[in-house]
Amino acid sequence: MTGELFALASAACFAAANVTIVRGAAPGDADNGAFASLLLTSAIAGAGWLAFGLARGFPDVTPRALAWFGGAGVLTAFIGRVFGYATVQHLGAMRASAMKRLNPFFAVALGVGVLGERLGAGAIVGMLLILTSFAVLVLRGGGRRDAGPAAAFLNPGFVYGPVSALGYATGYLLRKMGLGETPDAFLGTLVGALVGATTFVLAGLFRPRYAAAVRATFSRPRPWLLAAGVLSSFGQIAYFFALTHAPISRVALIASIEVFITMFLSVLLLRASESLTVPVLAAAMLGVAGTAMVMLY
Repeated sequence: MTGELFALASAACFAAANVTIVRGAAPGDADNGAFASLLLTSAIAGAGWLAFGLARGFPDVTPRALAWFGGAGVLTAFIGRVFGYATVQHLGAMRASAMKRLNPFFAVALGVGVLGERLGAGAIVGMLLILTSFAVLVLRGGGRRDAGPAAAFLNPGFVYGPVSALGYATGYLLRKMGLGETPDAFLGTLVGALVGATTFVLAGLFRPRYAAAVRATFSRPRPWLLAAGVLSSFGQIAYFFALTHAPISRVALIASIEVFITMFLSVLLLRASESLTVPVLAAAMLGVAGTAMVMLY
């Protein structure tokens, strides 16, 4: 049950982070806390790696493991997290969390397209359920009280969400490969976060928005975004530990509970900006049902 408990802890951390992002960043803010979260993850994971290594010994590290962890860092710590933060910023915590059910959809698509895996009937049904949940979110809106039908199609969050999901889905596969070479969750998290932060800074050389976010992180730190960074950091570390002790399919399935934890916290803490609507609840249930079908086929 160790891997399952870590997966549940990861879901709780990410759900709490979704809520704190909404509290700390308005839709138009240049800095949504993503870069700060990468720095915090590097610091927390680095401290854990040193502490556990000195106490129990450092496992052998292979160049291949570092390459897998580095690639996963670009995909999850940069693409997944940056676009994921932007999704929450534009859609709100509940709809953004429900949209994460696109992760297993992309995981299966990558397995078919890249690895040549075959789809069973259950997987096809699951993918259709996930796509239906995404369509419900786009067409019916909900969650934010200021969202209207036209805003649903114009909201960039519905673009950022799938990009984030694709980054996470691909990165989790690389993480599992890296852990097969070097089973060290703290090291994997550290390498991924450092690569993600470096990529963020390099992107700032070409995109003013990223450069502004880097400057704001040091010149205007905000408590809510710092809290989101800490929560996201522990969520990433817990997910790595979960992958160390359990299959990726089981971890992803248990992590689906994040959407319901986010809904509960949003209704409790974000009453002024978000409300639980029937379309959002329906999308969440369809997405989780689809995830179960995909993972168990």
